[in-house]
Amino acid sequence: METSKKYSEMNEHELRSEIGSLMEKARKAEQMGMINEFAVYQRKALMAKSYMIDPKTIIKGEIYRIEGDEGVFFHVDYLKGRFAWGYRLGGERAEEALPIAMLQPVKKGL
Repeated sequence: METSKKYSEMNEHELRSEIGSLMEKARKAEQMGMINEFAVYQRKALMAKSYMIDPKTIIKGEIYRIEGDEGVFFHVDYLKGRFAWGYRLGGERAEEALPIAMLQPVKKGL
């Protein structure tokens, strides 16, 4: 039986390999019409990507774009592990947590 490491225990090469494997599984699940399985693999890959990002690059009080949710912005209140806690702008200001890999600087591409 294969024992898998936690993402926090993996080095960058192992994380990249894991992300590639998860994305391939997601692609196959999508082709087979297994939408729930596809979503699980996508989310796992996103979490693995979050371990490749230094949490210090996410600044409390800043606003970020949400990858995959065009035109929606997220205000970061605080970080806990690999999640940024805050709220989406223009909504009800309901607190939620997003993996830090989903956050893109607003000034990107300008």
